[in-house]
Amino acid sequence: MQRKKPAPPEQTSAESFYYLKQMQSRTPMVVVLTSDEVIRGVIEWYDKNCIKVHRPNEPNLLVMKSAIRYIYKENENKHAGGGDGNRVPDNGQDEYLQS
Repeated sequence: MQRKKPAPPEQTSAESFYYLKQMQSRTPMVVVLTSDEVIRGVIEWYDKNCIKVHRPNEPNLLVMKSAIRYIYKENENKHAGGGDGNRVPDNGQDEYLQS
């Protein structure tokens, strides 16, 4: 009798790795909200439910992940999927990195 494969982990470390990489390099990011509002800044901090975006000439924002449609690097062309193609639609649902 063959053993069943174990179930995949409920959460991978891909999201954490992505946020940490962008925070360490202080990459300028664009956060598009579900309301189509666009926020530009550097991700300073994150947790399970929200991210803190540092904006140089405006107040910093604490953004709930449930309000985020997707995130991309500011120097990427969002329509051409430039750069390494890592956009994080992070709305708390099971979605994957988009290119």
